[in-house]
Amino acid sequence: MTEHVYLSIGGNIGDSVANLKAAVLALQAHPDIQITAVSAIYETEPWGNRDQANFNNIAVAVTTTLTPLALLAALHNVEQTLHRERLIHWGPRTIDLDIVYWGARVLDLPDLQVPHPHAAERNFVLLPVQEIAQNDPLVLAQVEAALEQQLDKSWINKVGELVITND
Repeated sequence: MTEHVYLSIGGNIGDSVANLKAAVLALQAHPDIQITAVSAIYETEPWGNRDQANFNNIAVAVTTTLTPLALLAALHNVEQTLHRERLIHWGPRTIDLDIVYWGARVLDLPDLQVPHPHAAERNFVLLPVQEIAQNDPLVLAQVEAALEQQLDKSWINKVGELVITND
């Protein structure tokens, strides 16, 4: 059985929609990552450190032959390519790529926890993943259980679709 890996991608510095698109295109270009779905774009207020601009966020479903740590390294490479700087915890960023769900897997490694330890507290993760996980009962059940808890009271608005073309 092929497990889908769900990524949360967001940013609030510069042209965040262009950065989301660039991140998806970089993932699409990786030979060991296949994108199977991309959610709509959601605008959200910042989480954690609220004294910053609003974010644009998407979820992306992929399949991969990479190990979890190799996928994490690939995501960090995309962040570096798009000039991600880690200056302030939960602070502004050009782009942030996180592994949030990996089928039924539970990972607790020093550099990677799956499901993401804060996924259940973040509507900007849950709602985009819910949108693209409708045919994935393992992940959809996790997402819907988290949404039922209503831990995140922040606002979130669907603002459009991410248009990806292979120019």
